[in-house]
Amino acid sequence: MRHDASELNRFYASRKGLTAQRMIGRRIAALWPGTKGLDVLGLGYATPYLTPFKTEARRCISFMPAQQGAIIPAADEPPVALGDEMRLPFPEALFDRILLVHALEEAEALPALLREVWRVMAPEGRVMLVTTSRTGVWALSDKTPFGHGRPFTRQQISRVLEDALLEPTAWSRALFAPPWNWAHHRRIASLWEEAGEHAWPGLGGVILAEAVKHTGAIRPSGRAAPARVRALEGRSRPALSPRQQSKRTPNT
Repeated sequence: MRHDASELNRFYASRKGLTAQRMIGRRIAALWPGTKGLDVLGLGYATPYLTPFKTEARRCISFMPAQQGAIIPAADEPPVALGDEMRLPFPEALFDRILLVHALEEAEALPALLREVWRVMAPEGRVMLVTTSRTGVWALSDKTPFGHGRPFTRQQISRVLEDALLEPTAWSRALFAPPWNWAHHRRIASLWEEAGEHAWPGLGGVILAEAVKHTGAIRPSGRAAPARVRALEGRSRPALSPRQQSKRTPNT
């Protein structure tokens, strides 16, 4: 059973949630420094981390599972869609970047979810998984969303990605400050984060894994849900990642 969207929203409005957003967000920004002209999808409860992309991305959408529910976005946040995470209502090869936050830990069918992610990713597109680390303190406390569902090790994430025909390309960790109230004053949390990166890099509360989609002869099976083209601004051709755009022959 997924965490309710209202509970996630309350968490990210709290001091702990703001710390998590800040510490994880800077790691995401380091791995994806620019999304200008790209199409970006957030899956799970990714809205707090998508907002910086909204101003420069060509399209930025936050998709929330129906079991979780959704929160009406603020004016500066990306639009939110609600539906079946196993049948995403998007055409194939649409998104250049896909960010999964609070998506894997409570997924009922993880392989099916990642097959859908693979389907809607553009050729050479990138996906980033933000998951609770099994070796981190945050997995031990059920007072935050990171303490619910299944945590992961790096090896487990690697296997999950490879089974979904996604090649891991970059790794990072965040949330070294423990989930205790006194540790989440802005300066104290920053000190924890800096010390953790150097002293105990394997004990971050979350693991961030980036992977790339390489197209080939084998593709995951699965039937796509009907796409509502009007809701996607009438786009008739799939978005391509920058590497593919450079190889594309201009129309004459």
